[in-house]
Amino acid sequence: MSRISQQTKIQHLFLRAGFGENLSVIEKKASQPIERVVSALLKDSENSRELKIVEANELKVGKMLLADKEEKKEMIKDSISKIKDLNLIWLDRMTESSGMLREKMTLFWHGHFACQSPNVFFIQNQNNTIRKYALGKFGDLLHAISKDPAMLQFLNNKQNRKDRPNENFAREVMELFTLGRGNYTEQDIKNAAKAFTGWDFEQSGEFVFRKFKHDFGEKTFFGKTGKLEGEDILNMILENKQTAKFLTTKIYKYFVNESPDEQIINQLSDIFYQSNYDIGGLMKTIFMSEWFYSEQNIGTRIKSPIEYITILRKQFDLGFNDKEPLLFLQKILGQMLFYPPNVAGWKEGKAWIDSTTIVIRTLLPEVLYRMVEIPLQPKDEGDVNTDFFAKRKLQSIQANYNWTNFDQTFKKERPEDLPEKIGNYLLQQPISQTNKQLIMQSAYATNKEEMIKNTAIALTALPEYQVC
Repeated sequence: MSRISQQTKIQHLFLRAGFGENLSVIEKKASQPIERVVSALLKDSENSRELKIVEANELKVGKMLLADKEEKKEMIKDSISKIKDLNLIWLDRMTESSGMLREKMTLFWHGHFACQSPNVFFIQNQNNTIRKYALGKFGDLLHAISKDPAMLQFLNNKQNRKDRPNENFAREVMELFTLGRGNYTEQDIKNAAKAFTGWDFEQSGEFVFRKFKHDFGEKTFFGKTGKLEGEDILNMILENKQTAKFLTTKIYKYFVNESPDEQIINQLSDIFYQSNYDIGGLMKTIFMSEWFYSEQNIGTRIKSPIEYITILRKQFDLGFNDKEPLLFLQKILGQMLFYPPNVAGWKEGKAWIDSTTIVIRTLLPEVLYRMVEIPLQPKDEGDVNTDFFAKRKLQSIQANYNWTNFDQTFKKERPEDLPEKIGNYLLQQPISQTNKQLIMQSAYATNKEEMIKNTAIALTALPEYQVC
């Protein structure tokens, strides 16, 4: 018989399929069967709601050509500023209960199809494209992203022409997006690049096929020779079962456990392949499986910075008078939306933790609660679009904790039981008796309300709060 409580299982589901939930929702869902909660989660994420900051592309070629050097600089600066606005509205969207699985999948694919652009219109459209197909068929997502202006621009396919093929796009499509390194030949890359010649875009954001740039000759790919086009290459990649295996492994490591279980992954990849790459179906199979809720999979994933910030906001119903400092937090913790470090995206797991980030993570909840300052600055990564956030101080962040849920739920508990009771909600791993004693000592207060608050904040300083 499982020793894991229903509450812990429900929290596990919401932490992995979303960004956690507030206490009142967890208490309500804990009385329901897992299957019912999973079905509701999937149904709630059926529809895609776009994020929108701009209506049209403001960085058009004609407009840029007429502008002088300073005007061009200002136009790009304004576009980058709007990307930061887009960042904040997406971060807010993640705190909503509605559509949380779609947003979590959008975040996953955002790292998988890693891309940067100074053009807010292109970035906005790409993010909405990912959101639209995030739980649909992977083939639809792959074809859409392969014709996406931001991606074509980022991977230099505008420079890919029949007289001078550029292999960058073709290589990354196979190495990072579908097959994984070592599952294709250099000749496959060369011929795939020829098939993608002429894939371009208009400044309006529309994909365009430029015939005069395209190589219409015969190409050999995966041993098949013919007048193959870009769409043929993508379809042949999808026909290769290695694509299902590569994607399933990555999804498993992100949503279940960083240590792959080969037997389970083989079963899941077969299901994924046979379903014509049905992403929603794969996620349902994972979340409905008994092994997903096993002890070795709970409380084992190090929260990414975006997860850490969003989970903290949801668990404490945390509000911000000025949301712009949330950009600084992303910068200092090492993950800023729309600014992946490279085409491979962000490294997960232990890569999130270093001597600076662990200090911030450990102290941040108390810093926000007490309104004190941590005298630390983010690393200089040389990204001119994000470096100006290094000038901010955590002291300037005004956060408001809403303690209503905690007060109502725990006010009847004995003081000595608070660390365990509150810990059951905030942590996915049990805390030691020693830590319980230390928390009781540090959380002591003359009234119950203050003791509840002190206990909750003290629990967030434990290493166990860094995992979900």
